[in-house]
Amino acid sequence: MSAPFDGAYRGLNVLVTGNTGFKGSWLSLWLSKLGAKVTGFSIDVPTNPSLFELAHIAELVDHRFGDVGDFEAIKRLISEVQPDLIFHLAAQPLVRLSYREPLATLATNVMGTANLLDAVRTWGEKCDVVVVTSDKCYHNDGRIEGYRETDPMGGYDPYSMSKGAAELVVDSWRNSYFRAPDSSARVASGRAGNVIGGGDWAADRIITDCIAALTKDEPIGTRNPLATRPWQHVLEPLSGYLLLGSQLRGGAPVDKGWNFGPDQDNIRNVQQLVDTLLTKWGSGSAIHLNEAGAPKEAIALSLNIEKARTELDWFPVWEFDRTIAETAFWYRKWFEGADIRSLTDAQIDTYMADAAKLDVRWARPESA
Repeated sequence: MSAPFDGAYRGLNVLVTGNTGFKGSWLSLWLSKLGAKVTGFSIDVPTNPSLFELAHIAELVDHRFGDVGDFEAIKRLISEVQPDLIFHLAAQPLVRLSYREPLATLATNVMGTANLLDAVRTWGEKCDVVVVTSDKCYHNDGRIEGYRETDPMGGYDPYSMSKGAAELVVDSWRNSYFRAPDSSARVASGRAGNVIGGGDWAADRIITDCIAALTKDEPIGTRNPLATRPWQHVLEPLSGYLLLGSQLRGGAPVDKGWNFGPDQDNIRNVQQLVDTLLTKWGSGSAIHLNEAGAPKEAIALSLNIEKARTELDWFPVWEFDRTIAETAFWYRKWFEGADIRSLTDAQIDTYMADAAKLDVRWARPESA
């Protein structure tokens, strides 16, 4: 019988920070399906509507409201929850907002990460950590080829810089406190591409803008139609994070940084994404918005995933066309009033079944 991730999450005590967000909500649902006992920690529910509320995720997790910027609150939380494993997703996730609120972005993304890791250090019990950052953590020099895990951290805008700095925090705490053979914790980090899928209503995101326009029968406005991004369905990087967590628990030497993105031949520009979404939706149109004085964003961005492919036997399950189809289907069903918990659960089940057909490592039976 198939047991994803070697059955590592059955009965595991897992803490998810940022669990009310888009990725955190999907991760909480998936962990619950895998049999984990999930505690969530987040400062608020960031959007309205939200997947967290529509799927009634608070019924599945022990949710706590709090701020990762508050070290004492994080320290108390870890002491009370006593997690076996932590997925740290709490973050300020928007490039444009970082221009308006740079200090708040740094406080959450950099000091929030340091607070969490130091709370784990001072707690001193066995607890592994997967820190989620971003593909934008790398110093973007305009190259077309994908960034590798060994490339330098950086960032033109405050958001990208904060993600690069968060990776430096992880590396520093790993080398300073979590390297000894008798260390109480090990830390891995995951750097995902541009994540899309049902349930994302964050501001200034292309899918959010597309769905808002389509459901109002208005044209979709695109700002940077030729900008290329490593688009991937939300379940793709989550499978990578879950694989890292299971490997950390099993003692594998995965306490380092990892890229999780699409294959190079599935990287597309914004216009291609919009055109494909319009086809899958079945109606609509798009126009180009000329924004004077718009904040700078990179034109080209992609990730090299060779390390994850060769060392973790991880690779993407859904190619670009399937990713857009599943995303359009989810939002269409939401717009028609479908039960969101059932809809989202069904997509997770379909994704796991497709992964098993492709013989992806994490989807194999335990005996394989």
